[in-house]
Amino acid sequence: MEKFFKLKENKTDVKTEIIAGITTFMTMAYILAVNPNILSAAGMDRGAVFTATAIASFVGTLLMALFANYPFALAPGMGLNAYFAYTVVLGMGYTWETALTAVFVEGIIFILLSVTNIREAIFNAVPRNLKSAVSVGIGLFIAFIGLQNAKIVIGGATLVELFSIKGYNAVHGVEGAVATTNDAGITVIIAIIGVLITAFLVVKEVKGNILLGILATWILGIIAQLSGLYVPNPALGFYSVLPDFSNGLSIPSMGPVLFKLQFDKIASLEFVVVMFAFLFVDMFDTIGTLIGVSTKAGMLDKDGKLPNIRGALLADAVATTAGAVLGTTTVTTFVESASGVAEGGRTGLTALTTAVLFALSLLLSPIFLAIPSFATAPALIVVGFYMFSNVVHIDFSDMSEAIPCYICIVAMPLFYSISEGISMGIVSYVIINLCTGKAKKITPLMYILSILFILKYFLL
Repeated sequence: MEKFFKLKENKTDVKTEIIAGITTFMTMAYILAVNPNILSAAGMDRGAVFTATAIASFVGTLLMALFANYPFALAPGMGLNAYFAYTVVLGMGYTWETALTAVFVEGIIFILLSVTNIREAIFNAVPRNLKSAVSVGIGLFIAFIGLQNAKIVIGGATLVELFSIKGYNAVHGVEGAVATTNDAGITVIIAIIGVLITAFLVVKEVKGNILLGILATWILGIIAQLSGLYVPNPALGFYSVLPDFSNGLSIPSMGPVLFKLQFDKIASLEFVVVMFAFLFVDMFDTIGTLIGVSTKAGMLDKDGKLPNIRGALLADAVATTAGAVLGTTTVTTFVESASGVAEGGRTGLTALTTAVLFALSLLLSPIFLAIPSFATAPALIVVGFYMFSNVVHIDFSDMSEAIPCYICIVAMPLFYSISEGISMGIVSYVIINLCTGKAKKITPLMYILSILFILKYFLL
């Protein structure tokens, strides 16, 4: 372990790395339930997608451990799967097989970009202050996701508002099913208690505090269900928090989605547009996550570069290509990796642990799928705090640096996109510094990226 993962060099140990890997898995295990639900809307077999999701996540995260020795986990990306199902398939009328082919082609291009150092150059071109801003923005973004997962924050007349039964039903109520205190109401209370428990464990510097926070919140949910305080309401997405082993431990076949690529539309302009949409979002979501999490972990060198980033980017690219063949959408580095880093994870042993758990999830899916979103939400909210603390590394004395950082930070949660935050940050950085006579500090690649981002808004 020491020789391969260089634990002492990274100031960590086996126990810390394993706890970090378990924590990362727990915060992102929801993808095993969510991805099949989203892709089934596109006509894909739900059971087959579950197996493809678990295997693709295992492969991608294992490659991250082997290629880069970094504590980052990969899985089919949220947002990209929704774009795949609702926009490309249901909206534009493509078959899901053709959409998977677009993901496959994107992965091949990613491999070429990673091997030729283009993605590494983009990572290194982002100014150091902006790198810190990306970390802060991601912190706010994942805290916002956690608040939404717990239903503490819901949609409303002011776009978002604090939870209330009436407000929740106005937005999420369906015919014949309305939220009550015994489903939506009690889970919000449990999630808030979970945040306080996790915060207490963090303040007391208890080892494994975030993982323990998840487990404590889940146990509270189990107690609430067994006592009748929590009553599952599947129509509104409130499921039992008790593991269901009624269907045994069988693994669904990938047959319905495996090797189902169709290349007949590959020459069309629409196909190219779809492929580049996948390419853009995945590239800058991954770069943003690597910047944000590695900045928080102190992995960047004195020049603001991430050593061995090529291995990390190559793992992402190969995983995306393999994922398309297996039958799932773009595989990307997950921002929830920050939870493992917050637990002290610093090497590929963290990623290896997460990868092993994704493999085990094929057999133990009833346990992992029983962990509710309100149990993992406190972890995301507290990890958001950890990421937000990087705001102190931004130079606010130089407004030409501070304002683009501010725009980047605000854009991520409000636009619900890491890539959009990076886009807004880079474009505003170039324009502000160019117009204020500070063009000397703008690298040629920053100009190119700004132009590409601006064109993207007009063309995609």
